[in-house]
Amino acid sequence: MTYRRWFVLGVAFAVIGALVAAFAIFYGNFSPRGYVQDHYTRAASRDVGSDAVAYTSNRAPSQVAKDVTGAWKPADQYVDGSGVYLRYDDDSVVILPIATGSVILLERMRTAYPRYHSTVGSYWGWGRGSTVRGGGPGAGK
Repeated sequence: MTYRRWFVLGVAFAVIGALVAAFAIFYGNFSPRGYVQDHYTRAASRDVGSDAVAYTSNRAPSQVAKDVTGAWKPADQYVDGSGVYLRYDDDSVVILPIATGSVILLERMRTAYPRYHSTVGSYWGWGRGSTVRGGGPGAGK
């Protein structure tokens, strides 16, 4: 083969690769937020202001939490009688019981932490995938 054919073949593979990557980015679920959006029913009437976007499931909160954490491991998790609280790097997924199953609230951490602090304040660590304590000698003193 000549150099020109190798060049054309290389460009063709690059274009195909770019198309596959674009498809994956636009149609894949690369976050807990994307997972919830793809697997549960949108329930705009249950949104909490403009910060927490609501979805519903006919399954119990513990079952929904098992599915979500099976797909995306949270940095922190807190469970009590009021619901399941999952903390990720940038997002929170709060799963609360309702009469017909669960409501799943997606919210950015900057607004979720203040909202749920009274429930998860001493359980959720702060920061990217870490807890408040730890980090080596002298850390957190």
